[in-house]
Amino acid sequence: MTAIDELPPLRDVIRRHELSAQKSLGQNFLLDLNLTARIARGSGPLEGAQVVEVGPGPGGLTRALLALGAARVVAIERDRRCVAALAEVADAYPGRLQVIEGDALKVDVHAYLEPGPVRVVANLPYNVATLLLVGWLSSDPWPPWFTSLTLMFQREVAERIVAAPGSKAYGRLAVLAGWRTQAKILFDVAPSAFVPPPKVTSSVVHLVPRPDPMPCRLADLERVTEAAFGQRRKMLRQSLKSLGVSAGELLERTGLPETERAEEIDVAGFVALARAFAEMRATPAG
Repeated sequence: MTAIDELPPLRDVIRRHELSAQKSLGQNFLLDLNLTARIARGSGPLEGAQVVEVGPGPGGLTRALLALGAARVVAIERDRRCVAALAEVADAYPGRLQVIEGDALKVDVHAYLEPGPVRVVANLPYNVATLLLVGWLSSDPWPPWFTSLTLMFQREVAERIVAAPGSKAYGRLAVLAGWRTQAKILFDVAPSAFVPPPKVTSSVVHLVPRPDPMPCRLADLERVTEAAFGQRRKMLRQSLKSLGVSAGELLERTGLPETERAEEIDVAGFVALARAFAEMRATPAG
């Protein structure tokens, strides 16, 4: 394993600070610094970059981001035990690492950012990974405050993010991600790379915001995808009835076949449904 800096190996850091991974926090520590460097590089050239990291743990990915040239890393860590270990990283990279102790679902990261582009790079805690992603994809206004997301997920979640119409993994998350970003899986990470090893393979996903997504309101898109995928085995003429408007008229306005099911509709089709739904709600009956 190649050293990326002069700090101690991560196993020594974990042992010294007694950082046993907590299942309740969704922790699986990534100790291979070659692998953390690969994740960091997956976000693009880091020289001069400002990066937000969620769940740094003992600091393996944090060290890679800094060693590869990130000008500044804002790391949000919920586990107080990890703060002392991260302080050692901050000392090794003076003025370039700010550690925020708190829950990433509640912390207002904007208060800690400097002007300029921001990337999010993280080995996300599995128990909040999807919630965090949906929150970032739901940012308002759009384009968002970040220029890219490079994130670790369980492989099953990664497949749901990048899924294409017609596949079993295609659902609401794929529609939201496909509407607002271009998403791709960069590579997989075997369970053996983690301590403790999870029971599933993980994947690193890279998402780049689309500057001009197809126009529609997020709330309307969420409503139609919830209705359609809430009864995904049923035809659209049935599943869309829960929207409270005429499903037949809605489909007629969009030109989508009544007999198709949710997994057969692409992102453009769902955007068309969302816009037609908004128009019908705004038009008085009759």
